[in-house]
Amino acid sequence: MTTKINASDAMIKVLEDWQVDHIFGLPGGSFDSTMDALYNRQNTMKYIQVRQEETGALAASGEAKLTGKIGVTFGSAGPGAVHLLNGLYDAKHDHAPVLALVGQVGTDFMNTEYFQELNENPIFADVAVYNRTVMTAEQLPAVVDQAILQAYEHSGVAVVTIPKDLGWAKIDDNYISKAGNYVATNNYQLPDQSAVQQAVNILKDAKKPLIYFGLGAKDANPELKRLSDQLKIPLMSSALAKGVIADSDPAYMSSAGRVASKPGVEAARAADAILFIGSNFPFAPYFFSPDAKFIQVDVKPTNIGKRHHVDVGILADAKTILKAMVDQAPTVTQRPFYDAMLANKENWLKWLTKFVDEDKQPLNVDSVFAQINKIATDDAIFALDVGNVTIDGVRLLQMKPTQKITTSGWYATMGYALPTAIGAQASYPDRQVFSISGDGGYTMVMHDILTQVKYQQPIINVVLTNQSLGFIEAEQDDTQQPHSGVDLIDANFGDAATALGAKGYEVHTLDELKQAFTEAKDTKGPVVIDVKIANDRPLPVEQLVLEADEQHSQADVDAFVKQYRADGLIPVSQLLQKYNV
Repeated sequence: MTTKINASDAMIKVLEDWQVDHIFGLPGGSFDSTMDALYNRQNTMKYIQVRQEETGALAASGEAKLTGKIGVTFGSAGPGAVHLLNGLYDAKHDHAPVLALVGQVGTDFMNTEYFQELNENPIFADVAVYNRTVMTAEQLPAVVDQAILQAYEHSGVAVVTIPKDLGWAKIDDNYISKAGNYVATNNYQLPDQSAVQQAVNILKDAKKPLIYFGLGAKDANPELKRLSDQLKIPLMSSALAKGVIADSDPAYMSSAGRVASKPGVEAARAADAILFIGSNFPFAPYFFSPDAKFIQVDVKPTNIGKRHHVDVGILADAKTILKAMVDQAPTVTQRPFYDAMLANKENWLKWLTKFVDEDKQPLNVDSVFAQINKIATDDAIFALDVGNVTIDGVRLLQMKPTQKITTSGWYATMGYALPTAIGAQASYPDRQVFSISGDGGYTMVMHDILTQVKYQQPIINVVLTNQSLGFIEAEQDDTQQPHSGVDLIDANFGDAATALGAKGYEVHTLDELKQAFTEAKDTKGPVVIDVKIANDRPLPVEQLVLEADEQHSQADVDAFVKQYRADGLIPVSQLLQKYNV
């Protein structure tokens, strides 16, 4: 005789088949049947209680980006379901596989305007690649199984709405999930060899070639390096692909855009030939010359030509195509543009070090990142929030390929870092995890320091307090409008964290900063380091004014250099001239 099991228990067994061992969420009455299943399966499925459903959804999304595995979160009917949306949209925009389980009132009460009842399917129609309400108890494990398949297949969000009473119902314990049949593959079609040779010839013959890569090339570090070294071509990446190449590599220029570096922006604008690989950089038209030769490599045909006209388009995996290009490429012994870009980066790094040891109040943000770099382990994970902190993190974190970083890339939601750190620590309990936030983003989610405390997660939470929504303040400056709604009142987030059970610090001086980070490194539970930093706008590398030209007078240059303390930065035109580019 077939053993009977509650439908919700059968569903949790499906999650376990897919190697899911924890789930984030906050209970509600409509989710009681699943909470009972989580209790029954507590030896094989860990429930991580968050204090707000958005935190759970962001934790699942960030975790999925870091691991490549599906993240799972839940919310109850009505308000719990709605709270999930922000985290789910982050997953959608950054193509992360996430499963959201959503509570619903019992089937007897559906469509009766019952307490907390919502028609939930339309709410998730835009965010989800798969969005279903379970109709019978027997189909619950099968629908969740299919949801996970769809989330993986489409790199997106799957939503399953579960009426409360169906989870309690007894069904036969005989469902066999498809987890054992699913095989993730990176085996894409082999590149056309004539196209490979054409691409190599363009790069070889160009005066100012550039390799620009995104997360699609995250597994191709050796091949990127070999092609760069062999053809003497500088490398740069999307901000999201930071860490694929070590920041210390002289040929790595970082990124272009506003979240960028000076050498990255200037390399992108100067390039006359670009190998654009594994990226969908939306700001390409603003930084790449429309006349540049353009070689695009992607696994999605719809991405080819989306951001720039294409001279050579190749459908292939990044690692495969780079290996083929290395095999066909000659060895270039000298390229003036390459030398000029390396000198540009060296000048940039020298300029950045000027601000690290200034013991002033408020502190420079550079001093904070210097301490993060000092204590970060070789396998540290960085969860980076949105705003000026993203700019500073991309510029100032000195990452290695053995480390990991994530932020809310395309959706750019504030409050991303702290929840993602919770998810990162759940997946990587033996690795050092940082959350790095501005005071704006941190205060959106600071309640979930309690989650870190409850599970004694040794996360180092860094809060960069400048009493401003600085990123938006800069946008208001650029449009010459008065500051409106961007000022924030100060608070002692260190003491607040201590009151919540974490180890808290409020930092004003360089000595206090060094002491806090020295102690934080060996603290067993969560730490919050609230650093009072100057409300200085990060150098706008996308609109530098370092030499007089048709648009800017010498007075403009002097004002810019004074405002951003940019003395010592060499205009790229001088370096191009010096190296006879």
